[in-house]
Amino acid sequence: MEFTSSFDLTFFYDYATPSKVVLWLASIFSGIILCVLGYGKLSSEEKIEWNNRGFSTFHALFVSSASFYLLILSDVFNVNSQDDIVINRSSRLSDTVLGVSIGYFLTDLAMILWNFPALGGLEYVLHHGISIGSITLCLLSGQVHIYILMVLFSESTTPFVNLRWYLDVAGLKSSKLYIWNGIALFFGWLVARIFLFMFLFYHIGTRLDEVKEVFLFGFYTLIMVPSVLAVLNIFWFWKIASGMVKTLTKAKHSK
Repeated sequence: MEFTSSFDLTFFYDYATPSKVVLWLASIFSGIILCVLGYGKLSSEEKIEWNNRGFSTFHALFVSSASFYLLILSDVFNVNSQDDIVINRSSRLSDTVLGVSIGYFLTDLAMILWNFPALGGLEYVLHHGISIGSITLCLLSGQVHIYILMVLFSESTTPFVNLRWYLDVAGLKSSKLYIWNGIALFFGWLVARIFLFMFLFYHIGTRLDEVKEVFLFGFYTLIMVPSVLAVLNIFWFWKIASGMVKTLTKAKHSK
């Protein structure tokens, strides 16, 4: 069984007030100016990474926003909103999010392999490979969208990672913006990739009878993939924490 619902855009229209639209347009225009000014000064290798991080940021903002809406604001996965069990629920928006993510991870993986190891090592290949496989299974089966969306929400940390690289290339590694971005990345990672994964495992454990309704290969994938991603997240979190401590220590001694 599959629960479907149409995506209501009303909340977008209510939220997009004229003042906010002006702010968004001004922000976009500022971003374009900054990119044009800095892009010409980059090396060919840096331009490849600049382009890669640009569309990864767009993907992260889209999927994390859509995941937040589906998980928190909508009633698609509200336990009391429908008779069908939560793991069998989906919507047109969740299908769209999964499809966009598959396209992104396939493209990014191709870029990583083509430029290997400039854009990332084997851990990125592993991350993207299992992400593509698990999201594809979820999309085709219509099951466990709730858990895939939880994992995709962790992409909300990606803009902070990319901004750190942009600031570094721009020679602003000692700026206050770089420091505050590092702090935001640390706490964002802690919430979205450590605590959220703990909640995901808790959610699976408390609904194990429902989870067992998933087809066999999907069930084992659901247990294995978040576990592997959790290990990678802890590994990267250690590197982020070490980098933040190093940066803060350097900033303290420079005063």
